Formats: sequence, C-alpha cells, structure tokens
Amino acid sequence: MAPGRPGTRPGVPVPAGSGTDRSARAGLRIKSVPMSKPDELIIDIAARVESAQSSRMSLTVVTHGAVITGRLAPESVWRKRVSEVLTDSADLSDFSAVFDAPAEREGAPTHLHFHVARILQGTMGIPETGGMYRVAIEDVTAWTVGDFSYSDH
Repeated sequence: MAPGRPGTRPGVPVPAGSGTDRSARAGLRIKSVPMSKPDELIIDIAARVESAQSSRMSLTVVTHGAVITGRLAPESVWRKRVSEVLTDSADLSDFSAVFDAPAEREGAPTHLHFHVARILQGTMGIPETGGMYRVAIEDVTAWTVGDFSYSDH
C-alpha cells in the first residue's frame, strides 16, 4: 500500500469515483482520439457509395464517443434530402439553399453522409425515426459494416 493513500498499490488501477482517482480529481477526461491517418477501407466504402450513387450500405461508426448507426447516402442525395426537410420548415426554409448547392469535391471523400441514422444511447436510438448525419472520416475512431436494429421489447 502507498503511504497516506489507503487502498492503493503501485501498478494497480484504481476504479473511477473511488476518491483516489487522480485524473478525476484533476478534472481530466478520457476522450476518443481521431485517426491520425483515416482508414483506407472506410474511405473506399465512402467512395463506392458516391460512385454507385447507392444508399444501401449500412455502417456503424464511433466518433468522439458517440455511436452512429444507419445507412450511407451519396452526398448529393443527402444534401437534397436535408434541403427538402428545411424547405418544409417555416423557421428554417431560408437555410435550404445552402444544401441545394452541388458538392464540389475532388479526390477521396472526406465525410460520411448518413440517412435513416440514429445515435445509440443506451438501449434506444435517437431520433426514433432516424436522422441525417454528416461525419468527418478523420473523426471516426472505430467502425463496423452493418447497423444495429432497435426493439421496444
């Protein structure tokens, strides 16, 4: 045992919240670190979605600690859908023009465009009906092919 620190031993992790956790007392937080060099596989998947103009690819990613699951869409399809949603809003219709402009990108995709997607929170997905999310590929820390289904049972 370390002198003056009851219940601690050198080299043995201390559970968070135990009162002896230095990082908690120092106000430090653990966070996920983005890839220094984005994974070529996920870039290839995004490029294939773009070139095939397909929205059938299901993907689940972890980014900044959040888990997002859903289907990928080509950027042009994603922009069009966001524009439609904004156009239908009395308060936000002026912003739809931002998404009407065509994407002018050269080279490999830099973002994933999710539709019918949810952020996993416990046993549920938010929003229930699925949302539209744009995620920078460089911010993805983990991913898997497929999406998670939800059940109220």
